[in-house]
Amino acid sequence: MLYMRRLSVRHARGLARLYRIIESILKNISSPQSVRRLAAIKYIEQPAKRYLFDSQSCGQCILPYTGMSCPMNCPKAIRNGPCGGVRTDGKCEVKADMTCVWVNAWEGNLRMHGAENPPIQVLQSAIDHRLIGTSAWLNELKAREPNDL
Repeated sequence: MLYMRRLSVRHARGLARLYRIIESILKNISSPQSVRRLAAIKYIEQPAKRYLFDSQSCGQCILPYTGMSCPMNCPKAIRNGPCGGVRTDGKCEVKADMTCVWVNAWEGNLRMHGAENPPIQVLQSAIDHRLIGTSAWLNELKAREPNDL
């Protein structure tokens, strides 16, 4: 998984483009009946994101903001930038053999957007634990609670 996580960051621009295409297709579906029919999308979305990004299926995906690096891989589950314990070599303070998720996120963001106005600087909301294990794309489509499908 670490290999794929690193590969995703290296190819963040292309993966972000693919991600936006899929997201825009799903957003064009507006009727509740269509959303119900798409409930099975989570069975495709979750394994694909797990393989490509080592996604932790929080149901509130912010990959386009974090350089295609899932911030939920942080041992402290920090969603808005690195903790104060990132080592000088960019390694995690909790798992010394792991590069900090946020070091990868910054690198991926630069590959996606360049140095001007990177979206990584957008403050993200805290995790809603009720959404863990649900489809992030379907959660964006639905106006009601995610467990209604």
